[in-house]
Amino acid sequence: MIKRILVHLDASPRSATRLALALAQSQMQPSEVVAQYGVLPAMLALPWVTSEGMACAASALADVDDEQRRRARAVFDQAGPTPGLVWADGGATPYGALLQQAYTSDLLVLGQADATDASTGTLPPDLVPALLTDSGRPALVVPAAGSFATLEGPVLLAWKPAREATRALVAALPWLRRAPRVHLAMPVGSDREITPAALCHWLLLHGVHAPVRHHLLANADVGDALLSLATDVDAAVLVMGCYGHSRTREWVLGGTTRTVLRTMTLPVLMVH
Repeated sequence: MIKRILVHLDASPRSATRLALALAQSQMQPSEVVAQYGVLPAMLALPWVTSEGMACAASALADVDDEQRRRARAVFDQAGPTPGLVWADGGATPYGALLQQAYTSDLLVLGQADATDASTGTLPPDLVPALLTDSGRPALVVPAAGSFATLEGPVLLAWKPAREATRALVAALPWLRRAPRVHLAMPVGSDREITPAALCHWLLLHGVHAPVRHHLLANADVGDALLSLATDVDAAVLVMGCYGHSRTREWVLGGTTRTVLRTMTLPVLMVH
């Protein structure tokens, strides 16, 4: 059950889309929503400035921080006095603060990275994959463009016999139980290890009564194939495992995960 949702706010107007989606989910399953502001202080985001220059620019950088925080707070305030909605501020250590909140949350709502949005503010590096892996919590990643007021509709489930996919399957049960249709996407060959019939039986045992249609992905680029299929079946949400690992602060993502995070066109529920 989802009882606590953590949604990341930055200085971009796009934060409003994530907050609205988090609140919509909390109404379907009554839960607390923590809206956490998490943007790196401007002073930390400009490591190339000399110490002398930093002293001169400190006031201007503080003004930048205040303006970014004001924009995020305005998004929060526009949601009105909603029961269970809480504001939190990550301060000078936004990633650490987000991670601490994530440990005790049931769902994270994060945004797709958008290097073209100058209003966002500087975010902690690799925010989405880092939080997914470090917290172990499921994350709903919202595209940088498009309107997503609700996740009601068909669910596209990316499956292969792996730990990450299994955890994503379990995390998706609240959406799968409400879905009018479930589309099960499997790479060619994976159906020999766990058959679609076995998955359908498990879904039925857990209260998923929607018809399930199977799709085999023969495309070498599974990420592109998944997103294309999501469009074809009019999926409201894509469910998949997040594959990758960290190597001395650099995130090495699997090809499918990297493609989906880069070119996603619909909300994606990911679990590492």
